[in-house]
Amino acid sequence: MPLARYVKLYKLPAETQTPGLREMKKEDVKAVHTILNKYLSQFKLHIQFNEDEIAHFFVPREGVIESFVVEDEKNEITDFISFYSLPSSVLKHPEHKTLNVAYSYYMVPGKYSAKELMKDALIAAKNKGYDLFNCLDVQENKQFLEELQFGIGDGHLHYYFYNWRVQKLAP
Repeated sequence: MPLARYVKLYKLPAETQTPGLREMKKEDVKAVHTILNKYLSQFKLHIQFNEDEIAHFFVPREGVIESFVVEDEKNEITDFISFYSLPSSVLKHPEHKTLNVAYSYYMVPGKYSAKELMKDALIAAKNKGYDLFNCLDVQENKQFLEELQFGIGDGHLHYYFYNWRVQKLAP
């Protein structure tokens, strides 16, 4: 496939599509705390964040964490999505020195689907200068990975639950 066709085929829109989507603010911590913990409670293994942890881990910091909320017409936060930055060095290239990589973090679909939120996260990451967006197939992510044309990686990810109080989970 010629490069021009490839670029046209996979091009993201210039602007996000979800009405009311905006960057998270410190004032949103309480609402995000409520909807995130409620959403995570449906999974057998999940963390319960307190409000201080929400503020620390999710209030946007340039080059560290990007978080977005959907605020409806009643000024209520209905959805949430976040990703963090983990840049990589590009070795021995005359022009490019850094690959800016975004990693999907936490998401709460509410009024909008996970697919719609993730598509907007991809657009937001592109608009903020990220080159690559990674996403694990955890929680409900499998429902959009193929449709949004995420490629399957070649590595294996292993988890080590250090200092967590976890009951034994059935396979």
